[in-house]
Amino acid sequence: MLFYALMKPPVQLALRVFFRRLEIRNAERLQEPGPLLIAANHPNTLMDPLVVAANCRQQIHFLAKSTFFQNPVSRWFFERSNCIPVYRRQDVETGDANVTPEQLAALNEKAFGRSYDHLGRGGTLMIFPEGTSIAERRLRPLKTGAARIALGAEARHDFKLGLRILPIGINYSESSRFRSDVLVNPAAPIVVADYAAQYYLDPEAAADALTDELRQRLEQHLIVTRDDAEDALVRQVEETFGQYLVPAHDEGSPYEEYQLTRTLLQAVAWFERHSPDHLQELHRRVTHYTEELRRLRISDEAMQRSGAGRGRLERGVLTTLKVVLGFPVYAYGALNNYLPYIIPSMVARRATKDVEFIAPIMLVTGMLTFGIMYPLQTWLVHRLTDNNWLTALYALSLPITGFYALHYWNRLTVRLQRLRLLRLFREQRPVAEGILRQRTTIMRLLANARDAYVAAQRQGTAENPA
Repeated sequence: MLFYALMKPPVQLALRVFFRRLEIRNAERLQEPGPLLIAANHPNTLMDPLVVAANCRQQIHFLAKSTFFQNPVSRWFFERSNCIPVYRRQDVETGDANVTPEQLAALNEKAFGRSYDHLGRGGTLMIFPEGTSIAERRLRPLKTGAARIALGAEARHDFKLGLRILPIGINYSESSRFRSDVLVNPAAPIVVADYAAQYYLDPEAAADALTDELRQRLEQHLIVTRDDAEDALVRQVEETFGQYLVPAHDEGSPYEEYQLTRTLLQAVAWFERHSPDHLQELHRRVTHYTEELRRLRISDEAMQRSGAGRGRLERGVLTTLKVVLGFPVYAYGALNNYLPYIIPSMVARRATKDVEFIAPIMLVTGMLTFGIMYPLQTWLVHRLTDNNWLTALYALSLPITGFYALHYWNRLTVRLQRLRLLRLFREQRPVAEGILRQRTTIMRLLANARDAYVAAQRQGTAENPA
């Protein structure tokens, strides 16, 4: 308990640094007292429990796969982080071939018993009913373990415990990338006692029904694509043209981006039924356009600014001035933050090939590297200058200039693309104008598609009023 309490503040800070935007919808649902069983999707391994626990007032116990407890060091950490091991058949088969099915069942009965006890004391427990972590925008079939734990805990108390299941959809913009976005999107809680009558008649049917309701509520709070092809198309459209599909849409909160993506998925499904040729044409043109941008090393942001506003020469001069004037601050920030910044990425890439583990490894390693390097650098400056004020200013400058260096580098990439586009207009004007025409055609197709979809939705609403 003490270890959990001590680790929570630095983890909260690390998450705010790691993610560009971390938004909690209906945050009051995370603050409800226990007994509470939190059930979430699982796209990002250890990052998923961290983003929930860091924003939950009460301490959470977690059900974690037994492989995390095999190493003595990791076992020490997870036991002190309120984790209860569960034993999956595939993990036991690869780890200890001598474990029989009966022993496996006994081990998991022990885990269930600890879960019942914790919930019975009014505690909060978190479980990932998909059973595995895969970095994709899908909800895999749910195991019935969450429902069986919830029903079993209530049955112990004649369904008077007051246990609720809180479904939480966790939506990442890019799960393995530093300074990406995450939306924690809780649904309305499920009252487990509502399944009491069904449980007394048929416990397995009650578990199946509760699992089905959990799945429905999770799907309503997640971005769920059907396959890789659909996901690729929607990502291309939302990243390149998303701001043109919703009136007055600009880069908003993670929840606004989430709503946009859900609308795009609904529109794709509608066009597959009513105008598949239009959808195929759009897909073909968007794919060709994004491939051309990649080949030319130009972004759509550079393209959209090419035909409006100031003249190309003036924009080129302003871009050059911004790059030159900001370079000294960038160089200072990059020099002082390079090692603690780059080491987590190097460690993560070398430690695993599973994309689901990259972000949590980067987060933990970054907490160590910045936690060690910042005090060490500050101590060295104090030793060299013996000036308290200068040392304090240096310490304060480290995170500020570090963030500026990151922002400068990201903007520099865009600015270089704009300069590359200017050179393309100067040296290969037909190529540049051709890709601009592609963009204009896609914009027209998107506008027509949006108008057709909106009109169909309005007509459907008029014919079927609530």
